Amino acid sequence: MRVSRQQVEENKRTILEAAGRLFRERGFESVTVTDVMKSAGLTHGGFYGYFKSKDDLIARTLAELQGGSEPPSVDLTTVADRYLSPEHRDDFGHGCPVAALASEVIRQPAEARAEMTAGLKRQFVRLGKVAPGPDEEHRRRAAIGTWSAMVGALILARMTDDAALSDEILAQTRTWLSGSDRSSSGVAEVA
Repeated sequence: MRVSRQQVEENKRTILEAAGRLFRERGFESVTVTDVMKSAGLTHGGFYGYFKSKDDLIARTLAELQGGSEPPSVDLTTVADRYLSPEHRDDFGHGCPVAALASEVIRQPAEARAEMTAGLKRQFVRLGKVAPGPDEEHRRRAAIGTWSAMVGALILARMTDDAALSDEILAQTRTWLSGSDRSSSGVAEVA
């Protein structure tokens, strides 16, 4: 039975969504093609009609997970508040792919690393459009610094087995990024 072009695209989207969730929850090595196809509600045998290999699936999933190109419609502090929330920390399967997968991507083939790099560059541009600063150079610096602090804080908050410390990491990073602690911390202002 032949599948329509529309059904093929829907199936591919379903596979990518399932892969994105599973990879963020368990990592690349712990997820099999069978796991992804089962989660997508499709048979394992059909996988190679959509993707060349698991490596191809990983690269395409990373591209899909980081595909947005619109800048946030809010300021950078609001972005940080949402990102550094306990809800985001606890939602591995739907949370930030960078925080969930960056340490694994360094051991992946070039195509996956290239997708992650392209997503990183797009994120800096997006955040630079809402970052504070008198000119593009200062806004880019603020975007890179803020994103780096946010991702690092989320990774550390997820890593610890101490719930109070995890909450503190999120809260203190939000406070630091808001600027209210920078002047007393000895750290130079971004803008």
